[in-house]
Amino acid sequence: MKTEFMVALTQLSAEKHLPKEVVLSAIESALVSAYRKDAFVAGQDISAKINPNTGEVKVYVRKTVVEEPADLLHEISLAEAQKIDRIAQIGDIISIEATPPNAGRIAAQTARQVILQRLHEAEHHAIFEEFTGKEGDIVTGMVQRITPEHIQIDLGKAEAILPSDEQVPNERYRVGQRLKVYVLEVIKAARGPQILVSRSHRNLLRRLFEMEIPEIYGGTIDIKSIAREAGYRSKVAVAARQEGIDPVGCCVGLRGIRIQNIVNELHGEKIDVVEWADDPAVFISNALSPAQVSSVEVDQTENTATVAVPDKQLSLAIGKEGQNARLAAKLTGWRIDIKSVSALEAEKASLDEATVEAEEASAEMEEIIPELAAVEEVASPMPVSEADVIGEPEPAGDEKSAEAVASAADLELVLTSEIASPTKSAESRQIRFAEDILPGRTDKTKKKKSGKKETDLPKGKSKPKKTRQRPISYSEEDELEE
Repeated sequence: MKTEFMVALTQLSAEKHLPKEVVLSAIESALVSAYRKDAFVAGQDISAKINPNTGEVKVYVRKTVVEEPADLLHEISLAEAQKIDRIAQIGDIISIEATPPNAGRIAAQTARQVILQRLHEAEHHAIFEEFTGKEGDIVTGMVQRITPEHIQIDLGKAEAILPSDEQVPNERYRVGQRLKVYVLEVIKAARGPQILVSRSHRNLLRRLFEMEIPEIYGGTIDIKSIAREAGYRSKVAVAARQEGIDPVGCCVGLRGIRIQNIVNELHGEKIDVVEWADDPAVFISNALSPAQVSSVEVDQTENTATVAVPDKQLSLAIGKEGQNARLAAKLTGWRIDIKSVSALEAEKASLDEATVEAEEASAEMEEIIPELAAVEEVASPMPVSEADVIGEPEPAGDEKSAEAVASAADLELVLTSEIASPTKSAESRQIRFAEDILPGRTDKTKKKKSGKKETDLPKGKSKPKKTRQRPISYSEEDELEE
């Protein structure tokens, strides 16, 4: 019976891919739960031990050594403890054997489910520990089941899940197909560890390069950056850590055998291997391979680069639907603006013309500004004293004294209004004076002198139209005096 027990234990250990010690520990924990329920009082501290050689099961009850025990289920006197262990002291814990007589039958019937449960827990823990160390690495599995949400991949000891968003769009999967997948994350779940894998992650390409190219695995060549559009095209920037080594040639291999193995694993995905450079202009030029670049202008402040390519290379540099330019921007981390040489020259020519026109306009403005200043100085009103405008009054008995006094009074009023609003030009004031003010003022003075009213007109003559009297400005001084 014992021999059969050990054979079954060994077989179980091999099926579950678990060490023998882990299986024994799980069975001992299950036996403790079973014995505590059936053969011992609740609350007793018991443990079970299985002899790995013979398979014999023994159950022990642990008690604390005291002088006078108050709780016989948990305590034992010092004298009884020394009968079991001569060096026992107060406060020690003594294990007392208390194996029930029907240990084999209980182990086979009562503890069966508990043993299986503990074995499953131990198996899940072992799988979790194993695949946690493989996060960020490549594992090989077989497609087991395909659903619209995900694909289940059998990894041997465990099952992995390939979500739909981590699949390559143009790949077609079938049951039984072997795939290399990239381990993204291992999560503990109620039904065991959940392993998430990917086929579209860019680090999958990095791990494939390390597997196929010994120089990268050994550290002679370093992968600086990777830009990938899964299933279509990828770009890899590599640099050599030792002088005299061609990093691109090592990655491509003799007749392209190394890179071809990676392409086959990715089901025909195109891969461009470019050389990394410290100079951003050189690196951007290499990243746009296979297109030839004429010149690169880099703007460090805005992190942008303007690339000039020959007219025939423009479509190749941009790529299908902008793929080549987009991957180059991701690879370098720069915003790239691709233009043809002819378009760039036309832009520069138009910019030069605009600059020349702006300079000519600026020169003309510099010539006009002094003339405008002179005109403004001439047109600006000069301060005039009231005495200069009015002039010296004539003698009281003169015939012109009344007209001069009236004109002087009107001129004083006009001077006050003009000072309040000095924005009118001198030329307009002179025209108003010549056309309106002087004739009107002279007619009014003559009418007052003759004593006739405007209504006393001869028959057959119409009443003259009234003219609007406008104020006299101080700039009409000379004409007034005349």
